[in-house]
Amino acid sequence: MAEENDNSQEKTEEPTPRRLEKAKEDGQTARSKELATMAVLLAGAGGLLVFGARLGAGLENVMRQSFQFDRAVAYDSHYMGLFLLEAANEAAWALMPLFVVLLIAAIAGPIGIGGMLFSAKAITPKLERISLLKGLKRMFSLRALVELVKAILKVGLVLAVAILILNLRTEDLLSIGNEPPKPAMAHVVWTLGWSFFALACATIIIALIDVPYQIYDHNKKLRMTKQEVKDEYKDTEGKPEVKGRIRQLQRQMAQRRMMQDVPTADVVITNPTHFAVALKYDQAAMGAPRVVAKGADEIAFKIMEVAREHKVEIVRTPPLTRAVYYNTELGQEIPEGLYMAVAQVLAYVFQLRQFRKGRGAKPSMPEFPIPKDMRRDG
Repeated sequence: MAEENDNSQEKTEEPTPRRLEKAKEDGQTARSKELATMAVLLAGAGGLLVFGARLGAGLENVMRQSFQFDRAVAYDSHYMGLFLLEAANEAAWALMPLFVVLLIAAIAGPIGIGGMLFSAKAITPKLERISLLKGLKRMFSLRALVELVKAILKVGLVLAVAILILNLRTEDLLSIGNEPPKPAMAHVVWTLGWSFFALACATIIIALIDVPYQIYDHNKKLRMTKQEVKDEYKDTEGKPEVKGRIRQLQRQMAQRRMMQDVPTADVVITNPTHFAVALKYDQAAMGAPRVVAKGADEIAFKIMEVAREHKVEIVRTPPLTRAVYYNTELGQEIPEGLYMAVAQVLAYVFQLRQFRKGRGAKPSMPEFPIPKDMRRDG
């Protein structure tokens, strides 16, 4: 028994939608630092390659304006602030496209998995976060070991890519020494830009490994025991005994409403020992007779009792009663196949009332035509 208890407490079940939703409310979701780093590095490298010429021209203009001025200006402190503001403005416009690209990457990278999330609980100060014991446990946990391995692999991968780039570019870099200064500077910038982009691309491999791991690790933390799943189901769906009681009360309320409609019926057809169906027909408001009440056994007897109290005609028609009971829901009009039979019942009731008022002969019970596919023989 103890073993069964232990096994039942193992977190083997996948987190339910409610558990995932609650985790998000608490600020817990899968995040990958490597994905964010990759996004920023690639955006920075790509931005430099795309906007590098514009950036270089802008900074060159700043340098030219900063060092080309008249002798008289150098002795006037009023112009120093103006030159500084103009240089800052020029540099800002030159750097603006690169900063925008980096800003987008800095936002998009962290929400690449887990989506946008803001939770007040996540930023609420907690004493357990500064607990020395828990801090030591985190330092020597499996997660810390994984992070250490990741850091070593990252350094190794970036170093390997850097060595590969240097080997491929060795002759190209050595040839720069034989070029004139201006072409040599452009050549250096171009080489550094593409080398930086190649190094940034190395982080794609790291992100491709880290993202699935972070998703797996997040789901593993949120796994539930079978008992937790059962308890959550009870909390969200309601306990079976409570749901049963609610259904019972709903049935009772429906029965009370149904019994209130019996006095408005034109006729109650019965299979005296089992079924009773109350029918109402209003030619102005209905396309066909409608079932206002129906029931079996005790409910059937209650319908007949209410009908007698309010002098609603009760007609014994076992085959037709079973057909209407099984083929029509409460509040619905009868199906087309039973139109003729129900019409004969209503005509019979009308003639019976006329006979009781002394206005005609006593009618005889007709044979009610019931389609074979609607028969429910007892």
